[in-house]
Amino acid sequence: MRVIVADHPLIAHKLTYLRHKGTDSPTFRRLADELVTLLAYEATREVRTEPFDIETPVGPTTGMRLSTPKPLVVPILRAGLGMLEGMVRLLPTAEVGFLGMLRNEETLEAVTYANRLPDDLSGRQCYVIDPMLATGGTLAMSIRYLVERGADDITAVTLLAAPEGIEALERELADLHVPITLVTAAVDERLDEQGYIVPGLGDAGDRLYGVV
Repeated sequence: MRVIVADHPLIAHKLTYLRHKGTDSPTFRRLADELVTLLAYEATREVRTEPFDIETPVGPTTGMRLSTPKPLVVPILRAGLGMLEGMVRLLPTAEVGFLGMLRNEETLEAVTYANRLPDDLSGRQCYVIDPMLATGGTLAMSIRYLVERGADDITAVTLLAAPEGIEALERELADLHVPITLVTAAVDERLDEQGYIVPGLGDAGDRLYGVV
């Protein structure tokens, strides 16, 4: 698995205010949206394209367009929804599927409760978006699920990652023979005993949408 920590002053700036406990939900949503667009630029560096002949006002030329089948963006509900707009802003022709997953707070294992994905993902590049890579259970299960349906290239985009989560992904997905990439804004220090990233930014879902 390839891990890319995006290194840019604007990413560091926006992430700092996302972390700040005084940042309210509307501001948090806006910053997350802006940060995801910056991360998406890095994440789509190897998106598949094909030549495309066009006519400019001056003459013919050959450009590039996204290949078919189009990429699939998969937000992990609910917090991943806060990253969707920033991702599709850069990939407006991509299709969108949804996975609903919950983390059991006692076992820290992920459980699927909703699925809105095409049955056949053969030959598809998939971009899985979830704000936090903490224990790694949710992302590992999501990636394995997509590969089982035929996806042959997976990029996960997160705002933050913990070393334990990266290690868990590498361990849990070692038997998958497809390219897997993680793009994140930062790798933090560790997980605490509740499975939260330290220093982190708290519960991303609650900070995006409020406590429900």
